[in-house]
Amino acid sequence: MGEAKRRKELGLPPREKPVELKLPVLDKENIQKKVRSFLYKNPVVPFVFYGLVLGAFGWGLYNLVKGYQLIKS
Repeated sequence: MGEAKRRKELGLPPREKPVELKLPVLDKENIQKKVRSFLYKNPVVPFVFYGLVLGAFGWGLYNLVKGYQLIKS
């Protein structure tokens, strides 16, 4: 006896088939247009981003030097 008949006799609903998940297809040109239009509307964003990156780098360098001085003394 197959599983389907057993499930029917027990009063259970049919087994659901698993849905295969696929990665979404990205439209590269559309994404580029959206990013460019956002950057044209907000030209300060790249400067803020690079400022944050440089700030994080400086903060890490400061903590590295401070930690080295603690170990050294």
